[in-house]
Amino acid sequence: MKTILFIIQKEFRQIFRNKAMLPIIFVLPLLQLLILSNAASFEVKNIQFSYIDSDHSAASRKLITNFKASSYFKVIQSFNSKTEANHEMQKGKVDVILEIPNHFERNLIKEKKSSLSVSINAIDGAAAGIENVYITQIITAFNQNIQTNLFQYNEATYVQPQNIVTIPSFWYNNTLNYKTFMVPGILVLLVTMLTLFLSSMNIVREKEMGTLEQINVTPIKKYQFIIGKLFPFWVLGLVILTVGLLIAKLIFNVPILGNIGLIYLFTSVYLFVILGIGLFISNHTETQQQAMFIAWFFTVIFILMSGLFTPIESMPQWAQNVTLFNPIRYFVEIIRMVMLKGATFLDISFQFFIIVLYAFILNGLAVLSYKKVN
Repeated sequence: MKTILFIIQKEFRQIFRNKAMLPIIFVLPLLQLLILSNAASFEVKNIQFSYIDSDHSAASRKLITNFKASSYFKVIQSFNSKTEANHEMQKGKVDVILEIPNHFERNLIKEKKSSLSVSINAIDGAAAGIENVYITQIITAFNQNIQTNLFQYNEATYVQPQNIVTIPSFWYNNTLNYKTFMVPGILVLLVTMLTLFLSSMNIVREKEMGTLEQINVTPIKKYQFIIGKLFPFWVLGLVILTVGLLIAKLIFNVPILGNIGLIYLFTSVYLFVILGIGLFISNHTETQQQAMFIAWFFTVIFILMSGLFTPIESMPQWAQNVTLFNPIRYFVEIIRMVMLKGATFLDISFQFFIIVLYAFILNGLAVLSYKKVN
């Protein structure tokens, strides 16, 4: 036990002695959490909106006014022809073109129906889909309002409007604040990246300095060396989690409805998984540059297939099956479940036991791959 404590003490001294490493460990993750949480948004705003009003009626002006009143659209100009509008869309200056046909209001009154043409720049398919939802909502609201105003008298008889009113109830994020959803996921990202990069470069650094050979011929046991090398980064991971939770609560006002001890329990086991991956990478590389590239390669795949930015349910079935082997997926799920839904241990037991299994397998492979003389 004394041997492990001496190695741990040495590692902490090396960490705090390295002045260039301290900002990377403590400052950059906090800045990333603050910046990414404000920048990573699923909302689509400042949509460049244009229109062609061939009717010039009260109804068409009312519809255009509704788009101007929306905070999502930025009405830039009107066009006289579709050709001119299409040309501006090709140049990237217009995202949406609304074409109001001639006799738009007359058709609404006489035929009780009319048509609109909407062209959306769909190079970014996800953004185009969201823009289409916004447009549909505005037109639907306009349609209900115009029917109430125009059709409430039928053959001199008052007709009671029969509009259906929907009252939504938003659970777990009643303000629809995207930061409530993103901050826990980005915190998982930072804890994972930091512990994986540092642990993957740890033993490699000893190789480059030539001290690993000296350690290998000492009476230090393999398990003593590995525990002493990885334990400091396990502690740093929990420290970063603590600071991140404080920022999430104090700055972003993210609710923590569940037992915070569950988050620490899951994180403690999850860090063994990440440290095992880092140790395995470190054992099979010769330079810190190689370790960094390999760790970054796996991190990008893990992040993109974790459900952090793209819902797993929206992925193809084969991709959903692949995500079952992604440890970040389970951490993202449980931290959102515990913080936002108040989940209990029974609710997260499936993810917890999978992470425990991964921890045993990955650390077992990492320990076996580490070669020591004695």
